[in-house]
This record gives sequence, C-alpha cells and structure tokens, in this order.
Amino acid sequence: MRARSAWAGSVVAAATAVAAGASAVVTNYVTDVLPGWAKDPWVVWPVFVVSVAVAAVLAVVGRRLDGGGGPGPVRLVPLERVLAGGTESLSAPHGAGPVRGRADELAALRRLLKRPDGRLAVLCGVGGVGKTTIASALADIARAEGLRVFWVRWRGQRELAEQMTRIALACGLAEERLEEARAGRAGLPDLVWEQLERAGRWLVVLDNVDEPGAVGPGGELVASYRGWVRPGGRGLLLVTSRAGDPAVWGGRAELMRVAALAASAGGQVLLDAAPAAGTAVEAQRLSVRLGGLPLALHAAGRYLAAPGSRYRTFSAYQDALDGRLATLLGAEEPGGADPEAARRLVRYTWELSLDQLTASGNTLARPVLRLLSLLAPAPVPVSFLSPELVTAACGLPATTVTVESAVNGLHAYGLLDTPAPIDGAPALGQVILHPLVREISVLSLRAEIPDPQDWHHALAARMESVVAEAANADSSGWGTVRLLAPHALTTAQLTPDAGTAGRTLDMLSMSISLAGHPEQAAILAEQALSRLQPELGNDHPDTLSSRNNLATALQGLSRHQEAADLHQQTLTDRERTLEPDHPQTLGSRNNLAVTLQDLGRHQEAADLHQRNLTDYERTLGPDHPHTLISRRNLARIRTQPPSGSVVRRLLSRFRSRSRG
Repeated sequence: MRARSAWAGSVVAAATAVAAGASAVVTNYVTDVLPGWAKDPWVVWPVFVVSVAVAAVLAVVGRRLDGGGGPGPVRLVPLERVLAGGTESLSAPHGAGPVRGRADELAALRRLLKRPDGRLAVLCGVGGVGKTTIASALADIARAEGLRVFWVRWRGQRELAEQMTRIALACGLAEERLEEARAGRAGLPDLVWEQLERAGRWLVVLDNVDEPGAVGPGGELVASYRGWVRPGGRGLLLVTSRAGDPAVWGGRAELMRVAALAASAGGQVLLDAAPAAGTAVEAQRLSVRLGGLPLALHAAGRYLAAPGSRYRTFSAYQDALDGRLATLLGAEEPGGADPEAARRLVRYTWELSLDQLTASGNTLARPVLRLLSLLAPAPVPVSFLSPELVTAACGLPATTVTVESAVNGLHAYGLLDTPAPIDGAPALGQVILHPLVREISVLSLRAEIPDPQDWHHALAARMESVVAEAANADSSGWGTVRLLAPHALTTAQLTPDAGTAGRTLDMLSMSISLAGHPEQAAILAEQALSRLQPELGNDHPDTLSSRNNLATALQGLSRHQEAADLHQQTLTDRERTLEPDHPQTLGSRNNLAVTLQDLGRHQEAADLHQRNLTDYERTLGPDHPHTLISRRNLARIRTQPPSGSVVRRLLSRFRSRSRG
C-alpha cells in the first residue's frame, strides 16, 4: 500500500514538472539542442494538457489509496498501531467492593444484557453519582456469564476509532476488511458494527461520554445511529454520560437516570470504608447530610479511615461539615484542572459539566446554577429565574429563551432535578438542586467573586417583585407563594436593607396566611417583625402592620393568648398614633375581639364589636360594607360562639384592611 502511494506521488510530481516545463524550456538530457518536436506548438500544447490531466487523476487516486476518499469522515489510524496495541486497555475495571443500593438498576441492565433487542443503554446523571460503578458491576456480571466484555473510556474521536477497531479485530474482523475502509470502499464504523453483530454475545461500555455531539465521526448525530454509538442485536452497548437528554441518544436508547443513594445504602458505603467510625445510624445521618452522593461518601470514608485525620467519627465529620466544608470536600487541588482528576474530586467534578455546557454555547448555565445555589435548599419556581435577574447578577445578556436553555442544559447534565411528585401529581415548573451541588457551587462562586453583592442585590430585588406579583394575583398565586417562602427568608439574609427585606417577608406572610398555611405565615411574620421593628421603630405603620399579621398567623395556629397580647399591643399603639376611628385602628379592634372570643371571653369580645359597629355607623354610614360586616360579627357572637373556621374567615376579612 505504501509502495503504491509513493509511486503515485512520484508520478504526480513528474507530471507536474512536465507541465511546468512546457511553458519554459525543455532541455534534452543528452544535448542542449531543443528537439524538433518541441519547436512545434501544435505538439507542445497537447502534451501539456495531457500532462495536467494525468497529474490530477493520479492525485485523486493517491488520496483514495491513502484512505482519504471514503464515504465517511473517519480518519483511519495506522493499522500497525491498532494491531500492536493488544487488548489490555480494553479490559473492564473490576469492582473495588460491594455495590450498595443499585439492585434495581443492575436488574434492569441484566435484562437488557440478556435480550438487547436492538437497544442500547445509557446511564445518565450528575457527576459523582456512581454511573461508572454500576457499569463496572454489570461488566463483572457479564464476565461471570461468559460474555466478551470491552471497556472504552472516552478521550476523543481518534482514540474511540482506534479502540472500537481493536474491539472488532478481537471479535474476528479480518485485516483485509480494514483495507476496504482504508481504500474508501466501506465506512469504518459500519465494518466494526457488522463484525460485532456476527460475534455472539458481548458487552461494550463507553464510559464518560459527556459530550455526545463530539462522538461522531465527523459531527454525525448520535441519535442517527450511523456513527460509533449504535443499538445492538446480539450484544449490549452501555454508555455512561452526564448528558441525559433523550433526544440526544435517540428512540432506541434506554435511559436510566442514576439517583443519589438512599440513607441506608449510603450509610453502608461509609461503613464499608470506615467500619470503626461509628454506628449504622450515625453513618446514615452523615449520608443524608452528604445527599447520598457516592463521590462524596467515598471521599468522606477515605478521610475517616486515614490515620492522620482530625475527625475520626461519622458524627464529628458531620458536625465539621457546617463550618469546614471547604476544607473537607471543597478544597482546591493542584491537579483539579485536569478533566480526569476533576471527575474524582467533589470540588471540581461539577465544574467539568459546566465547562462542557459553556463550550457548547450555553453560556448562562454557570450563572443560573450560581443563582440557584444562593437560594434555600428547596424547590424553586422556574418563573423566578427571569432574564432581568440573570443579567443584573452576572452582567451577561439574557433572554427568556437563553435562560430556559440554561435550565434545560443543567437538568440534562443532572445538576438540576425536578422535585418528587406530590400525591402523584408532578411538580411542574419547579427545579431543585442537590444539596451538595448547591454548597459546592456557593464555594465556587465565592472563589470567582469574593464579594458577590451584585448577585445578592439582584436576588433581593427579584424576590420583592415576585412577592408583589403573587400578592396581587389573589388565589391564583397561592401555589407560587408557598414555594417562595424558604427562599424569601434566605434572600432576606443576603441584603443589608432590613426595611425592604422586612416588607417583602410581611407581604409574603399575608399571602401565605390567606392560602391557609399559618405555620409558614407565622415564621415569615416573625422574621419580618424582627427586621422592621429595629429598623423603623415600634410606632411605624409597617411595624404595626407586621405585628398585626404575626398575631393573625399565631391565631391560625391556635396560639390564642399570644395572638391576643399582640393584637392588644397593636390596638393600643394605633389608638395612640392614629385616630380611634381610623380604619387600621378599627381593624385591630376587630381582630382582638375575634381572638378574645376564641379564648372564651365573649363579653369582652361583644363590647369591642359593639364599639366598632358604633364607629363604623358614625364614620361610614349604616350601609357601608364594613358596617355590615361589623354588625354581622356582633350578631354572631350574641347568638353563639363562632367556630375556628369562622374565626379565620373574619380575621382574613379584616386583616388586609388593618394595613389601611
């Protein structure tokens, strides 16, 4: 083959020289006298044209002989390199120990291994969740059952082509068939897969294929099944990847999303690594704290088992995480920039996914993840992530489309998840971060931006806006306000503006109370009052309104005496700072009357309702809606004590009016 290529090259060179000489001087190698035919232009120019044509034809033939003229864009590696490589590096790694908590995944994979039926399997999930561990366990099972097992670690197109070719050779592919691909008469991926389909049962694992678009060859879509990734009929191709978009892998791919380990399985992983570090219960608690992420569990286990570790028990390690996460799991490593090393380090493994998203054009994936990590460890409504929020935080231009693309990209790489269904109904329009992803992402943000005040201000402003929108949406916004509650508390801690944070919390407390969730309402109202009272003073209208709302929330929790004390204090302050017949004063008097009624102090409640009715009739007239409500309240207490549900309705009617 090389001789033919060299011959073709020499002929092309000679023909080119002839063509060049036709327009200059043709020298006779015996004498310097021009031959007679060279003086005749009717001879010279046809010779020149023929020489150029021959040169062009031989150039094309030379390329095809070198393997460059095939139908596919596969660059063939030298055959000698493939044959000399052996198959040692294609051996699957043996499991380092028992695989915990993956029985369901392995059972499903064993069924596919037994009957692929024209399918392939894809284990997808966030980095560090244990995809490679599951694949290795399946490889052990396949070997024990007598199957041929091959393991390919993705490093690039050239290496993948070489290793897949070596797999085909190991399965009996004749070297002559490779020459067909080299000569352009067949596509190399086609030859490899034809041989695999003739080779009996086998398992091929493609590990860490986190950028499916680069597998190729030549930009070939994975889902077309014309490249290196194809479903098998007699054997199973198993791919591990962080990319979990079904459209990427095609309709014949069985996607298995690998989740974090349950507490019991995660605890057993810790006990396997450090059996003397504590009890099973303590190990399970630490597993929950680490989010059941195998990469973090193994890192913690190695630390606890090391003789020089400062923290030697599961409990001590868990306690230290709150203040020393950066040291225990988030420490910077000298080799962390290397992709292979990054996969094994909690501090870097998710940055690898973000780098891949950025390289694919998804430039907002990293800032969106950083923003979510600054919120509480709870489901977030996707609508909260507005383009204005993203731009205000990171300074990059954003649109609704690009923000949605960032969210979807993060989800496809397993960095975001959707909350578990509630009562069988899917949690639509919500996302949630793995707790450890969230904590490590915050560390990364602080390393990138030591003082992220712009991010904090952007989140606080967005929270204020969304809470106001939800409050004005009446009952249609109740689902959103519940989701916002934990994040409003978190963003309130990020901003130094206590007044704005307190008003936002107070408004959200009102909406959540109306939605029928007094527990959350009481927490928010208490936090609102703790910010507004020191900032604005005891007599400021916003402080009085916040105290009134806290009392209302406590009333909904049947903490009647505490509610009565707060309502009495608010009424006294409003009578002193406002007029006795001011609408907010009348609202406080009504709320106190209802609370006293719940305490069984019916006469005191009736007296307050009577006074309110008199003031309403005098200031608003006998037919005003407020007057009518007050008259009805008085009539009800005179007939029978109202039930708790009636109390809540009366409170809700007057609570909003108490803000005036």
